[in-house]
Amino acid sequence: MASIDRTTEMYVDGLTCGHCVASVTEELSDIPGVKNVEVILNPGATSRVTTVSDVVLDDEALRDAIAEAGFELKEIKRDF
Repeated sequence: MASIDRTTEMYVDGLTCGHCVASVTEELSDIPGVKNVEVILNPGATSRVTTVSDVVLDDEALRDAIAEAGFELKEIKRDF
């Protein structure tokens, strides 16, 4: 049976440039189960970060990955 893709949408403060996007993408991609990361950069405001995974991602792992990249996770939404 094929796995079901799960989408997690996060709202992150502090991203201002392509380097910020790369940092967040790299940290989130290291979480087991993450298949894709998409960042919609909104410099000076809250950016939207979406992951696609084949497992339910742990909130603390997401928060830690964003913090490791140097940013603040404001909100998590899931679309299952």
